[in-house]
Amino acid sequence: MGQFVITRTKRFGKQFLKQPAKIQKATEQRLKLFAVQPNSPQLRHHQLQGKMQKYYSINITGDIRALYYCDGDTIIIFDLIGSHSQLY
Repeated sequence: MGQFVITRTKRFGKQFLKQPAKIQKATEQRLKLFAVQPNSPQLRHHQLQGKMQKYYSINITGDIRALYYCDGDTIIIFDLIGSHSQLY
């Protein structure tokens, strides 16, 4: 991955605000890490399968994930955040 722009959907914003403050802080830290080192082992970055194959997942905490998709080669759009059971 080269230069890219990271943005968030309105849905991501609403789901983010429903998370506890501790999770919100962890999310901001992980998104900053993702911006400079998207393949960091801490993120456990991977593409999803099946009906969600357009999404990629990064770990925020043990159970919280942030999902994004790409719009072309340079725009990354974070769309969903929640626990593993909420998202899958």
